[in-house]
Amino acid sequence: MLQEPDLGIAAALIGEPTRAKILSALMGGEPLPASELAYRAHVTPQTASSHLAKLLEGDLIRVTPSGRHRYYSLKNHEVAELLEALSLVAPVVEPKHLRTTKISPELCHARTCYDHLAGKLGVALANALLQQAFLHEDEQNYKLTDKGVTWFASWQIDVERLKKKQRKFAYACLDWSERHYHIAGALGAAIADVFFENGWIKRVSHSRAVKITPAGETFLANALGITFLETSQVASHTF
Repeated sequence: MLQEPDLGIAAALIGEPTRAKILSALMGGEPLPASELAYRAHVTPQTASSHLAKLLEGDLIRVTPSGRHRYYSLKNHEVAELLEALSLVAPVVEPKHLRTTKISPELCHARTCYDHLAGKLGVALANALLQQAFLHEDEQNYKLTDKGVTWFASWQIDVERLKKKQRKFAYACLDWSERHYHIAGALGAAIADVFFENGWIKRVSHSRAVKITPAGETFLANALGITFLETSQVASHTF
């Protein structure tokens, strides 16, 4: 007889504040060493290692050895989707560390959410692709139009291969900072890959935020009619 999943075990693992910070850092999709995760969680390396061991045991993260180093990442996109959903109902609290405060505007402007783009950039991109009829909405999913197939082929995105993956192709994911939808799923991940490969965005150190490069600004404006106020011009908040 199948037993019901024990939600309490997963909730306890995620709910501990330090582990929650570690998981949030890994939502950027970039594998990180324990030292970086300790920095972002504001704990000692020894404390971070203890929490990482619990997350590994709970099957929420994985570790990849590379030479003398070990890099941690979320176990899979299902874990990322769970954390993303929790972000929508989690209360917003005033940060205790000034360095956390400084990156908040950048996170809202443009960030990676595991393997797809979120924030103002992700939402604007989804809206532009819909407005130009490259995609259309089908309840909570996105479907490609014939025009969209041609558009994404020009980005070297193999749509048919993406549809065969063991995950949703493309769906509307409610963005926690914008409260509008961005594109998640296999297509969302492929779009993010193209943006990185073409140098349209680059990662921000010690953050899930990404910065839109001048080349990215040009592409977004010319191809999709998207223009942005740079995050450097967005006032930071001090608490």
